[in-house]
Amino acid sequence: MLASLAGLLVSCSMPRHFQHEAVNTEGLYGDSATTDSTNMADQPWNVFFTDTTLQKLIQEGIDNNPDLQIAMQKVLEAEAYFSQSKAALFPDISARATGTYTKNPELVNTNSPREVTIYQLGAQASWEVDLWGILSRSKRAAYAHLLSSDAGRKAVQTRLVASIASAYYSLAGLDQQLLITQQTVKNNIDLVETLKVLKESGRVTGAAVVQSEAVRYAGEVTIPDLKQQIRENENALCQLLGRVPGPIERGKINQQTISSLLQTGVPAQLLDNRPDVMQAEYELQSAYETTNSARAYFYPALTLTASTGLAATDLNKLLDPASFAANVIAGLTQPIFNRKMNATRLKVARAQQQEALIHFRDVLLNAGQEVQNALGSYESSVQKIALRQLQLDALVKSVDYTKQLLTYGSSTYIEVLNAQTSLLSAQLNSVNDRLQQLNAVVTLYRALGGGWR
Repeated sequence: MLASLAGLLVSCSMPRHFQHEAVNTEGLYGDSATTDSTNMADQPWNVFFTDTTLQKLIQEGIDNNPDLQIAMQKVLEAEAYFSQSKAALFPDISARATGTYTKNPELVNTNSPREVTIYQLGAQASWEVDLWGILSRSKRAAYAHLLSSDAGRKAVQTRLVASIASAYYSLAGLDQQLLITQQTVKNNIDLVETLKVLKESGRVTGAAVVQSEAVRYAGEVTIPDLKQQIRENENALCQLLGRVPGPIERGKINQQTISSLLQTGVPAQLLDNRPDVMQAEYELQSAYETTNSARAYFYPALTLTASTGLAATDLNKLLDPASFAANVIAGLTQPIFNRKMNATRLKVARAQQQEALIHFRDVLLNAGQEVQNALGSYESSVQKIALRQLQLDALVKSVDYTKQLLTYGSSTYIEVLNAQTSLLSAQLNSVNDRLQQLNAVVTLYRALGGGWR
């Protein structure tokens, strides 16, 4: 009878499931939308990044980064709570052994023994039948939270991989800018010596020599700052790697290779590739199950309680079969007035579910924006690199021509200094253009969800 009632009540409950397919991702990539599902984010990070030194640094970061280690511990915490939610579906069983001594008043129960000692040894089980899915939905909510924590760990790893790669490229860029600056200073020193010779022959004035020396020192004074930037970037990268500050082994920026084919796949793949989107979706699913669980508190609760054991007034007779006793109790409880606890629980759960939905939509929109921005930055860098090369070719010729003309007296030292200053600026900017291109690819890889595989 009791089992039939429980079966009937369970059959009346209508479970609601979160609909993953209902998420609209159309237009997230704007004009860059494609129907090709090939996605660069599907490549593992040790395949996407081909520099072996960079690969070693990324692996070191994954092994030792403090933020990633904390994220892993949060996954273990969520796993423990999920295990606890599963155990809530089983009966609560406890064992007890007691000894009770009672001394009755002399004027009460005169026909009963005044002093009574009772020894008890037994076990008790209590089971709340999950009629409306309160416990099972709590379990599903805990499982969604576990998946959310794991997605959070993946999100930390994608950011870590991208941060290490960007820091690595920045260091290589600073090395190249330092090399360019040092070479320019050397060229300026040669120009100073040339002007000194021309001054002795009376073809230029002392002002030309002094002005050229000033330009030389203006370039040289930037070298300490570049070296300090390199040290600071090395130390920042060391922190990402979980190691003490120190030098970082690295390659040259002109040795870095990247794919010229940026395959973004389709926007719907963000739901399965990008960890922070997955995390927000799992949190929404957890809130959804929590709301359903809160709604079920308004329905009757069926509890089964059973106890069994031995009881005797003589310790020597405690294990006698005649001391055996048992009982079974079934109770059906319908909440009527619970000081608004159930209503408040449901109201809060609904609000939290709506918050989770808004957050999920926001994260998804942000993901699409980051993809579009990264694509735009890459396209911009490609255009700048092509134009910058034309500028560099022209400035190199300008420096050569003005130097030759200066020797023959057809050009002034100001023209030479201006040409060399412009060339230095263009060379430094060309490094920044290359860094923009590399970082745009790294950002796109992370924005699409690459780096956690």
